[in-house]
Amino acid sequence: MSGPSSLRTGLLAGTLAYTLWGFLPFYFIVLRGISPIEIFTDRILFAVPFGLLVILARSQWGEVVKGLRSPKVVLWLLASALAIAGNWILYIVAVQEGRVFEVSLGYYINPLVYVLVGVVVMGERLRRLQILAVLLAGIGVTILTVYGGRFPLFGLILAVTFTFYGYSRKRVAIGAMPGLFIETLLLSPLALGLLIWLVASTDTGLEAGLSGDFGLLTLLMLAGPITVTPLLFFAIAARRLTLSTIGFLQFIGPTLAFGIGLLDGEPFTPAYQICFAFIWLGVALFIGDALQHRAQRPSPVPRAVAASLSTDP
Repeated sequence: MSGPSSLRTGLLAGTLAYTLWGFLPFYFIVLRGISPIEIFTDRILFAVPFGLLVILARSQWGEVVKGLRSPKVVLWLLASALAIAGNWILYIVAVQEGRVFEVSLGYYINPLVYVLVGVVVMGERLRRLQILAVLLAGIGVTILTVYGGRFPLFGLILAVTFTFYGYSRKRVAIGAMPGLFIETLLLSPLALGLLIWLVASTDTGLEAGLSGDFGLLTLLMLAGPITVTPLLFFAIAARRLTLSTIGFLQFIGPTLAFGIGLLDGEPFTPAYQICFAFIWLGVALFIGDALQHRAQRPSPVPRAVAASLSTDP
């Protein structure tokens, strides 16, 4: 599709997708006191039926069946499912422990991690601004670790797991929604096993979700739509927008998460201030390099950069 109407639709859908992802920490803050594992299992189990409704509404069931019949697709989606499962549980734990700044940091540096993967795995060469952007991010993390006395483990693992997730998804040709549906389907046995363990345990807090509190139960059930809906908007945007436009929109998420961290009362220490200053400068250089590279053409966009801008979050 092309034209002004398609572009407006893509921009609206992309903005909605990254805005919803940006507000995601607020959802997990509201659910503080509930076991992160319980929230994680709800996110998977409620995403399956909601995802199925979306698949049927978009007439994508044939793509799901085709994917399930391919051992290669299933194996790569299993790898991506395990990566995103680790990402999800760590994300929930980080927010519930009041480390939203690390979540924001992780997704700010995620595109830079993709660039490094392009060098190590795909043999790509970094341009000067890309090198400087990566160095600035590294300096920021080092300052936070040494000066602030806090190594941003959660943030870095979030960036690495999400990068591996994106790399795995790029290894197979399957749409955003069908791929997510198969991933949640593959994770369902794990989620069910954890749910059984939670039910059998007396100190996990599962009873909080089943205590008759309708409001709390509704919030937990929303984990499915909250997981699927942003990806649906992203899929719409990805068909209508250029990679560079999507790349600029992706910074909406960590920016909103950063604001939520401030509202949540997380201490914005001098070490964090300096760290984010370096991160933001690195991001600005990354965007500037993308604009410059886009203007120059016809040199192709490096595969790792393209993946960082079009991965299904």
